[in-house]
Amino acid sequence: MSEAKHVRAAYTGTFDPITNGHADVIRRAAGMFSELIVAVASNSSKKSIFDHAERVELAQLALADVDNVTVMSAQGLIVDFARKHGVAVLVRGVRGVGDYEYEKQMAVMNRHLAPEIETVLLAPSPEYAHISSTLVREIAFLDGRITGLVPEVVAKRLHEKTSG
Repeated sequence: MSEAKHVRAAYTGTFDPITNGHADVIRRAAGMFSELIVAVASNSSKKSIFDHAERVELAQLALADVDNVTVMSAQGLIVDFARKHGVAVLVRGVRGVGDYEYEKQMAVMNRHLAPEIETVLLAPSPEYAHISSTLVREIAFLDGRITGLVPEVVAKRLHEKTSG
């Protein structure tokens, strides 16, 4: 019998905010790989509610109990980040057909740029499949109930950002 191979993976996103759907995929991926880096990306084309440092901090707080997860800041091409940090597998969450089409296109392009790096697509658990950061932000701004959609620490910070 051979020893299990040490595999470092990365799950990337803007996480504005990190949701229970993200956390579900991250926790499940953490069980599949030796190490999982949650790479919080900058995206200048998106209008964020939380700045980059806040998104990194909230992800760290939401995932503090997962031993083999490290939260890091990421900028530029994710394949460059992966190479720099010894990442062999990129993990992506897929909620539905729209996500699948986009993620498939990204996986093929990443494979073109870095054929040595694999991509794994994970669907969230059914109870989280409807959650998106965009919808969470909209609900929060309209003073709607976000309980169960995001970790408690995120719900508190969202309330602070959107009230008043």
